[in-house]
Amino acid sequence: MPLNSSETNRVLQQATQGDGQVLGTLLARHQNRLRRMVALRLDRRLQGRIDPSDVIQEAYLEASARLAEYLRNPSMPFFLWLRYLTGQKLVTLHRHHLGVQMRNAGQQVALYHGSLPEASSAALAAQLLGHETRPSEAAIRAEMKIRVHEALDSMGPLDREVLALRHFEQLSRFEIAQVLGVSEAAAGKRYIRALERLKQVLGRSPGGLEGLRP
Repeated sequence: MPLNSSETNRVLQQATQGDGQVLGTLLARHQNRLRRMVALRLDRRLQGRIDPSDVIQEAYLEASARLAEYLRNPSMPFFLWLRYLTGQKLVTLHRHHLGVQMRNAGQQVALYHGSLPEASSAALAAQLLGHETRPSEAAIRAEMKIRVHEALDSMGPLDREVLALRHFEQLSRFEIAQVLGVSEAAAGKRYIRALERLKQVLGRSPGGLEGLRP
């Protein structure tokens, strides 16, 4: 599979020739996906202090400056390169604001194309359960949150990561394979295995996890 579509390559070539407007349009297409990634991985102690839009804007400025370098040796699809730059901005912000507390703020997960803040069990549990709860369901939700957190903690970091990549960041199987440095088949198997493990623990609960699909 080609790293980028012919349309993306055409726009990138135009951008290197000084057409900043077309690059801006291309970058805007990926903003929502990058916001999901930042929201999932931003340490909870920094939420409200750091605007995800600012993180993404900094990554876009670096992408514009390094575009020619990327095009000389495009080792990953353009969106994943943007995601990588955004992830590195997050790592820098975590180190700057948390310092030595970084060790206790959630580990970084080492991936094929570098490291970025891990999608923690707490963040994944919050995403899985959503935020809307009627008063009559508060006790059930509290119990479910504990069970989800424990189920996610029982997984290895890469199993949690593949759930985050597929379900929350909505990466394709090809993109997940690129991020993890494995084959598409291996990425698909890892996701299904992690999903089944989660459902085994939680499937008996009211509501279950019907929204999760391979």
